[in-house]
Amino acid sequence: MRGVVARWWSPAAYAAPGRRAVRVSLVAATGFYVFRYGLDRPVAATYALFTAIALGGLSRIPGTGRQRAAVLLRAVPLCWVLVVVGTALSVRTWSAAAGMLVVGFTLAFSAVGGPRAAGVAPGLQLLYILPSFPPYDPGSLGDRLIGTSAGVALLVAAEALLLAERAPPSYEERAAGAARTAAQCARRLAAPPHALTGADRAAAWEAGQALRPLHVPEAERPAGPGRRARALAHTGLATRTLLSRLTALGTGRGEPDPEVTAVLRAVAELAGATAGCLRSGPSPLAPYEALVAARARLSALSAGPCRGTGVLRFAPAVLRGHAAVLEVADAALAMGVAADLAVRGRHAALPVPPGRFWYATTWAPLLWGHRLRGHAGRRSVFFQNAVRIALALTAARVVAGVDTLPHGFWAMLATLTLTRTTMDATWHTVRLALSGTLAGALVTAGILALAGTDTRFYAVLLPVWMLIAFTVGPVRGVGWAQGLFTVLVALVFAQLAPPTWHLAEVRMLDVLVGSVIGAVFGVLAWPRGAHDELRYAAAELLRRAAEIVVATSASAAHGTAVAAPSGVPAGHRSLHRSVILAESAYAQFQSEPTHFGGRAPVAAPAAVDWQATLMAGHHTLWGSQRLLEPPHAVLGPVAAEALAGVGERVAGRMLLVSAALDPGGDTPSAPVPSIDVTFAEFAAEPPDAPRLYYATVSWLESLTADLARISSGPRAR
Repeated sequence: MRGVVARWWSPAAYAAPGRRAVRVSLVAATGFYVFRYGLDRPVAATYALFTAIALGGLSRIPGTGRQRAAVLLRAVPLCWVLVVVGTALSVRTWSAAAGMLVVGFTLAFSAVGGPRAAGVAPGLQLLYILPSFPPYDPGSLGDRLIGTSAGVALLVAAEALLLAERAPPSYEERAAGAARTAAQCARRLAAPPHALTGADRAAAWEAGQALRPLHVPEAERPAGPGRRARALAHTGLATRTLLSRLTALGTGRGEPDPEVTAVLRAVAELAGATAGCLRSGPSPLAPYEALVAARARLSALSAGPCRGTGVLRFAPAVLRGHAAVLEVADAALAMGVAADLAVRGRHAALPVPPGRFWYATTWAPLLWGHRLRGHAGRRSVFFQNAVRIALALTAARVVAGVDTLPHGFWAMLATLTLTRTTMDATWHTVRLALSGTLAGALVTAGILALAGTDTRFYAVLLPVWMLIAFTVGPVRGVGWAQGLFTVLVALVFAQLAPPTWHLAEVRMLDVLVGSVIGAVFGVLAWPRGAHDELRYAAAELLRRAAEIVVATSASAAHGTAVAAPSGVPAGHRSLHRSVILAESAYAQFQSEPTHFGGRAPVAAPAAVDWQATLMAGHHTLWGSQRLLEPPHAVLGPVAAEALAGVGERVAGRMLLVSAALDPGGDTPSAPVPSIDVTFAEFAAEPPDAPRLYYATVSWLESLTADLARISSGPRAR
């Protein structure tokens, strides 16, 4: 009881919805009253109000007010197009439904563009739904556009100027902080006692965690398809890898070689310069060149043996250390290049390797095309969601048109807002929505019966009710939101036409129709949401990774080439696409509720650390690309055989985990097997093994650690 009361009266719970409610209510009421009573243009009044509700209330654009205002400004031309197309296609039910199918899919699928595109899409859907219903009146298009433009303009001003929120640290600031931490760790490793303290390790771990997508606000995540977003994501991944590699080095192994110390000092300088670059400083060109030179000296020192020689200049322990330091250098170089690309784009000063940074010189529309093609298939959760909502909205439009459902766009609005990505979530939402709508309809009937045709009463009550609805609804849930919104729309339409209590009846009928349609398509179209797709994508990722592990190990062991003419190693594009699909499925899986009213979901996911699965894909890509770069040392026969064998063994473990994750496999309910990370081959020291051998074994060992975390990870998500 005390918890319920605390939730009801907790100021923190209502702070953000309250600020949003003030902005939306002020804009909607201002636009509606100016056009309805000041200028006597009811059509413009309706569109001004519903534009504010659509883009300010229904849309969930992440970020600060100024960031949301920028998104809305860019969306203005699209708003006009949707109103024009909706008006033109409303001439016939079939044309309006066909338009709904195309528009609904396109807007929903635009979520592949990142959180902002996904957030504004529901509001844009409503801007097509509103004019797509009778009466077919092209003559009112001018008023519709005027009202829409006024609503957007007022909302942009309100978002930018009213009740501003504190901006969280940007991704660039987070990456810069992590780079500074990496610089500090590298300096400690370069100076006696050449080890990291417990505080250093804790700082490195915290800096890496701050760059994980789950710990970054949606508006700051580099999730878009453009060059800058890709480069920022690349910067974060490279920085996290650098911190991990530095932490692994910091065990104190005695006095290192001067060449090792020089590399670590150069890493520290580049990491510090990269942090400055991310804070709008100069390109880290000089530190980058210094690290390239230091890395080349260390690589040349321990590169042998060459073909025809069998004498190793260094002990195996030293070669392992050199391989680990070169991995640190590679991560630092990738971080510097990615950061320079993120800040300066095509004007970046650092040389860009063609394979790893394939997007650096690609035209922006082609990058968008690449993202769209990557998700244009039934295995993408973005594609599934777009198909589901487009079919549901089209069916609702057909039903509303064929049955001449009064206020049929309410049915479509219910379909849009109540359809969820899982069957359980949809049914649960529909039950709450119908209960809330029934309660709201009863309140509406009472208000209409008491107030009658006195529009002054409705005019006074509307802004107050909007403020309550947009504050309480998001906090108390879908039932409250639907009930409060039912009264709200009645207060609006009571000022546009003579009201009767039948308005409450129509509202209840529309929500019932829209809910049933949404529930039906929630059952028919991928009813388990991201659950199965995440398992399938993770299984496919590990299968592709296993192929690359075998090919890369064989290439390192025998000196065979696996690169395509484009310079991208064979199979890497397929694995890259698998990683993208798995990441999007994981993001949706994180947002889907796991229980309703204390009841467990129909099929609870097995204990899997999905983040470790994704990192296994990234580590496979990065490690393979690094090991395949020339020049290559030639392994002796004993080392070559040992390396090929351990590569096949690690790949076999990947396939075992993949088979357990695959929902369509022979044993889809089998638990993920535990992976032993103590392979005897990892500690082997063949007499003819050069540094390349130990670098490859270190990569395979890190992949085995990723596999072990997959089955021993968190028990929930």
